[in-house]
Amino acid sequence: MQKEKRKQSKDEENDSSLRKRRKADLSKPVSFVSTAMTEPESSRSRPEGTYDVFLSFRGEDTRHTFTDHLYTALIQAGIHTFRDDDELPRGEEISDHLIRAIQESKISIVVFSKGYASSRWCLNELVEILKCKRKKTGQIVLPIFYDIDPSDVRKQNGSFAEAFVKHEERFEEKLVKEWRKALEEAGNLSGWNLNDMANGHEAKFIQGIIKNVLNR
Repeated sequence: MQKEKRKQSKDEENDSSLRKRRKADLSKPVSFVSTAMTEPESSRSRPEGTYDVFLSFRGEDTRHTFTDHLYTALIQAGIHTFRDDDELPRGEEISDHLIRAIQESKISIVVFSKGYASSRWCLNELVEILKCKRKKTGQIVLPIFYDIDPSDVRKQNGSFAEAFVKHEERFEEKLVKEWRKALEEAGNLSGWNLNDMANGHEAKFIQGIIKNVLNR
């Protein structure tokens, strides 16, 4: 019995030490080193159990800029993060391994950018993410509005309106309505707007996101 108590106490000390080290790392400048140099190829893009964070983003807009910087900062903070590095060929459906990664994540961070709504893939990801949010386990969904106003997401204005003109020509009304509903719901969630926070400084903006995720 005493051995079990000593083991439990040691585990708690280790967990506390890990949390302190994670938070201490935030006092250091974020180094935006290419993730390809810091992480083995086999560890990226493959679900390997439960993730802390799933990143949903429009690759053409932010893959090699903001999302890469955010992903690197999450990994450096010890946050187990899934980022899909492969663009789906046109017409293909969201893959089973991607759906599984969403379902196995505690938090989904959705990076809304000007081209997000033009991607059928991104919209289907968002629908799946919000399904997980509504389940009893209640996945946390945190939107980031990157160079776009939250009202454009909520009401499908601006570039989102342009995207839906094309969607309505190509896809069934039921599917388009599902996408619109998902955007309206996500646009109403509390999140981060780059233009309103950290005076638009991306590095400070990202550090604020990391602190928030660590406190969840």
